[in-house]
Amino acid sequence: MNGAVAEALAGLPGLDVRFSRTCVVADRQTDAAHEWHYLDTGDELARLGVEVVGTILAVHGNPTWSYLWRRLVSASLRAAEEGQPAWRVIAVDQLDMGFSARTGAPRALAQRVRDLGAFTDALGLEGPVVTLGHDWGGVVSLGWAVDHPALLAGVVALNTAVHHPAGEPIPTPLRLAGTRGVLAASTVATPAFLDTTLALAHPALEPDVKDAYRAPYRTAARRQGIGAFVADIPVDGAHESFDELQRIAAGVADLDVPALLLWGPADPIFSDRYLDDLVDRMPHADVHRFEGAGHLIAEDRPYADAILTWLGDNAARLTGDAGPAAPEPAGAAPADHSPADFTPLWAALDARRDDDDVAVIDMATRGGGERRVTWRQLDDRVRCLAAGLARMGVQKGQRVSVLVPPGPTLTAVVYACLRIGAVVVVADAGLGVRGLSRAVRGAWPDVVIGELPGLGAARALGWPGIRISVPRLPAASAKLLGVAADLTTVAAFGAGAPLPDEPAPDDPAAILFTSGSTGPAKGVAYTHRQLSALRDVLAAHFDVTGDTGLVTGFAPFALLGPALGTRSATPDMDVSAPRTLTARAVAAAVRASDARIVFLSPAAILNVVATADALSDDDRRALARVRTFLSTGAPVGEPLLAAAAELMPNAEPHTPYGMTECLLVTDVTLDGIRAVADAADRGVCVGSPIGVNQVLISALDADGRATGIPSAEPGVLGEVVVSAPHLKASYDRLWLTDRRAVLDTPPLGRWHRTGDVGHLDAEGRLWIEGRLPHVLATADGPVAPVGAEQDVEGADGVRRAAVVGIGPHRLRQAVAVVETVPAVVRPGLASPELTAELRRRTDLPLVAVLAVPQLPTDIRHNSKIDRTRLSQWAERTLAGGRVGRP
Repeated sequence: MNGAVAEALAGLPGLDVRFSRTCVVADRQTDAAHEWHYLDTGDELARLGVEVVGTILAVHGNPTWSYLWRRLVSASLRAAEEGQPAWRVIAVDQLDMGFSARTGAPRALAQRVRDLGAFTDALGLEGPVVTLGHDWGGVVSLGWAVDHPALLAGVVALNTAVHHPAGEPIPTPLRLAGTRGVLAASTVATPAFLDTTLALAHPALEPDVKDAYRAPYRTAARRQGIGAFVADIPVDGAHESFDELQRIAAGVADLDVPALLLWGPADPIFSDRYLDDLVDRMPHADVHRFEGAGHLIAEDRPYADAILTWLGDNAARLTGDAGPAAPEPAGAAPADHSPADFTPLWAALDARRDDDDVAVIDMATRGGGERRVTWRQLDDRVRCLAAGLARMGVQKGQRVSVLVPPGPTLTAVVYACLRIGAVVVVADAGLGVRGLSRAVRGAWPDVVIGELPGLGAARALGWPGIRISVPRLPAASAKLLGVAADLTTVAAFGAGAPLPDEPAPDDPAAILFTSGSTGPAKGVAYTHRQLSALRDVLAAHFDVTGDTGLVTGFAPFALLGPALGTRSATPDMDVSAPRTLTARAVAAAVRASDARIVFLSPAAILNVVATADALSDDDRRALARVRTFLSTGAPVGEPLLAAAAELMPNAEPHTPYGMTECLLVTDVTLDGIRAVADAADRGVCVGSPIGVNQVLISALDADGRATGIPSAEPGVLGEVVVSAPHLKASYDRLWLTDRRAVLDTPPLGRWHRTGDVGHLDAEGRLWIEGRLPHVLATADGPVAPVGAEQDVEGADGVRRAAVVGIGPHRLRQAVAVVETVPAVVRPGLASPELTAELRRRTDLPLVAVLAVPQLPTDIRHNSKIDRTRLSQWAERTLAGGRVGRP
């Protein structure tokens, strides 16, 4: 390393100058030689005497340099020192960039790919090599990968692109920077482009880190490469780098090595559009979108840990070393639930295609009254839409976002998409505009089908996908909203046309978004086999037949009627706001459908019970015909379930436990809840596993982490781990989240860490005691909140309670936050009398009791309390901060 470079690098935060190297490499085209600067851990690994299993070749983009990879350089060395597989990291400064030579010659994309090849040849680099690139360094690194198949073991890319759709303008920041008259001024003459890029970090970079990125670019002469990189963006087919980009894109699609894509979706340059393209080219890639991260994802999130984890997971393919076997869950039977015979979700609809009985009833029509659709009409609509979508070019595996409220139209659209193998994307409107937009953009659908509100949001917020409207729109409105067709036109286009081949059982079928009550909503991916397994477990456990009839006031079950071969009715309500459902609306839906089963969400039950006084005698007679009542989505206590049972006196009330990732895991009836009312167990009893489902517990350690090997041992507090035939396939584009959530220990099949905390009793019943992030790590060990909350809620004057922690980790102190009856006007300390009473009622020491007008809950269930938010609020309030609403 030359002295000038050493002096420039000295003192840069996070960069160990021991790894700085220079190498003179001949330019094969001009016979010139250029000095490269790079970071290399090879000598340090040799000093440690460890065996190097492979090399990570890291390439920065514009306008950064090898400093971008400093955390990976350090983390990889620490891993080797700790005895983990030793990966050599070589992080280059591209020519004209960083501290490498300024060549004075333009370097188009093809030249930069050749440059990198010449550099690795000069080093005598041997395989296995995993390429790593960001921004335009991603393109260059993938070009090297395509050209060096014999050395290549895997590829990793962060926010990059290998293809831009024809007819679409390049991202605005790049378009502006590349404008004649602006290019030189913004990229070379001034550091504007560099400073703008550094400002894209989330959160903002520390001043010394920003200054480190500026270190190689102090003068206009040293910034020439920044401007050249921007000028080399192939904006159209006439650009000299266009063909090379096309060549790389085609080559990437042929790569069959392990791949990892880490993405910051808040990137104004490389949006999810480019991620979607890379996924299409490398469908086998592991993908993780770091919600909230942006262009400088290497600064925003712990990317180095993710890469090293991925290298370990893929050791067998990358290096030939499979590593140690994972421990097996204790007390579990093999969990391979894949049925030998598979019946597609639309089989019952096919079987009743000539049936003129009613299949679907919509009680929430715009003009009032009912809308009835027969089996024959529904089947015909599904077939026409399916064939029409296929003729329009919607193919198997493409994603269709459905922004349609429950009812016959939604049912027909969903079954049409499933029939042709398109992947249905369903996000609840209860997520709000911001959450819904984040979900839709994250899934990056190819098609959006919606009513006017959904299409308006898609247009205003720039959601991707061809837009199809439910109603037929005036030409001007369709043009304004960017609508390509309407459902009537699609159905007419498909009338009489043949249907494509059916999708396979293990093809992707749907992405269902979680409620967002425990963080940003996650897309949960299901295959056709898993959706059919959900139908089967529901039918078997609740004895659903063609004559049963369903009233579904809970969105996830509103689509299952046709799959079960029984009629279904959607009551008059806003399904995105369950609290709008009334007792009279439920009775009207039961009467219209002669249903024997009613599904309601916990929030819906609250309002149904609250509006029971409005029921007429005819309404009560209708409800008396119901034989099974279900409420799922969140635990329902005995008083509320009993109140609902009074409205349906001949129905057996059930409150199954499950989640979007695995609906219907366990089940308990009202009688079952009453039978354990005097049990010593803490928490909410949610019953025993349904059918072949399994439930295990991973014990908590002193830090409140679930580190125990999953076991069926009773009385152990820990994270609930489940397995079922209908367990999700994965989280969509959330590889790290999926990795943490899925316990896959062959030959025992697929498991899922739920994030819920509880225990099993001696009879194998599951008791839920809270969520893993809400566990209090106290000096006496981990404490789950629900047991203490139940104690507090038993006091007169308390409607609902949350117990949260404040103070240092492992020294957390408990605070009760309560809704009172009557409600307080302003949040603050509870009265001395109420505080004393609550402290008397629970064994958990309470350092304070706070009263609030309303506890913060999610929209979908109106019952999942945001304890993390409450904990932060309580900490601020008790520290003397301003007492606002939580």
